[in-house]
Amino acid sequence: MTFFEPSIFIKLIEAMKTCEQPICDLSVGTPDLPPAQHIMDAFIKSASEAANYKYALADTQELTDAAVAWYERRFSVHLERSNVCGLIGSQDGLAHLPLMLLNPGDNVLAPNPGYPMFLTGARLSSANILNTPLHEENGYLVDYDSISPSEAHSAKLLIISYPANPLGRLAPPEFFDKTVWFAKKYDIRVIHDNAYVELTFDGVAGHSFLEAKGACDVGVEFNSLSKSYNLTGARISFMLGNADMCDALSRLKSNIDYGIFKPVQSMAVAAISGPQDCLVDTRNEYQSRRDALIQALREGGWDIPPPQGTMFAWAKLPDRFSDSLGFTLGLLEKTGVALVPGISFGSLGEGHVRIGLVKPPDELASAARKITKYINESI
Repeated sequence: MTFFEPSIFIKLIEAMKTCEQPICDLSVGTPDLPPAQHIMDAFIKSASEAANYKYALADTQELTDAAVAWYERRFSVHLERSNVCGLIGSQDGLAHLPLMLLNPGDNVLAPNPGYPMFLTGARLSSANILNTPLHEENGYLVDYDSISPSEAHSAKLLIISYPANPLGRLAPPEFFDKTVWFAKKYDIRVIHDNAYVELTFDGVAGHSFLEAKGACDVGVEFNSLSKSYNLTGARISFMLGNADMCDALSRLKSNIDYGIFKPVQSMAVAAISGPQDCLVDTRNEYQSRRDALIQALREGGWDIPPPQGTMFAWAKLPDRFSDSLGFTLGLLEKTGVALVPGISFGSLGEGHVRIGLVKPPDELASAARKITKYINESI
C-alpha cells in the first residue's frame, strides 16, 4: 500500500500557529489578486440559474469549443473537441491520468527539483520514479542526451513543466521539439504542466508544448486558469492534446466525479473567450513584485537570480546554510516570514528555498529585509 506524508504546507501551517511573530506567508502559491469583473459576472449569472445546480456529468460543448478556440488564438494550435478534457484543477489530471497509463512497476521520468504533485499519480499507480535532474548550468532543462538508453526504453511516461515550479525558468520552443523527438524514439507518453504560461516576465512570451510538431501524437498539456486568471479556488483547468489520453482520463473521471460545476464552466468560458487585458495586468503586477523582492534582497547582501516566470523565486541559500528545512523553520520563528524549503521539491532542491510572490511589492520588500537581517545576524 502507498502511504503519503502530510505536505510541507500542512507542517508550515502548524508551525505558524505557534509563531509569536506577525506572519508573512510566502509559502503557498495562492494568488491574492481578484478575478476580472467579467469573469465573476459570468459565474454570478450562471449561479443564479437553478438548473445549473444539477450534476454537470460532462464538459459543456460551450466549454470545449471555447478551449479549442483559445488554443487556436493563443498558440496557433489546432485542436478538435476530442483533444480537450476539462479538469477540476490540474491536480485532478496529474493524480488520475497516470492510473490510466501505468501498470505497477512501470517507470516514470519526473523532474528533480519538481512540483511534488508530479509524483503522486506515479505513486498511486505503484510505478517507479526515475529522476530527470534539473541543473542551473543547463538552464534547468531536462538533458535528454544524459538519459541512458536503458532508462529511456523502460520509461512509459515523461513529466515536464515550463515555466517551472519551483525554479522559475522557461523553456525555448526547440526544447519542446526535442521532447517530441525523444518521446517518439522511445515510445513514451508526455505530460506537460503549463500552469504558469501567462506569468512570464521581461517581455518574453510563454509557449505551449503542443506548438511542437507531433506533440499531440505523444502527449498532453495541462493548462490551469488558477494562476493566470486568479481562479485558484474555483478549480478549473484543461487537459489538451492526445485524443486517446483525453478519452482515457474522461472515462476514468466518469467513474469518480460528476463533472465541473456548471457556473464554474461558465466562468472558464468567460475567462478564455473574453477580454484578455487582465492577463497583462496580472503579469505586470507579478513582475513588479519580483523586482521589489530581488532588489531588497540584493540590498541586504543576498543576490539571487530573478525568475523568468511563475509566481515564485528560487533562491540558493547563503554559504553558511545548507539545511533548507532548518533555515525556513528558524526564519519563521524569528521573523514570521514563511518560505518553502527546497528539499520539499526533491533531493536536488536541498540548499534552496522557494519564495512566493504572493504579496504586494512593499510587503515583499519588507519581508526581504527581515530575511536578510536574519541571515546577517546568523552569520
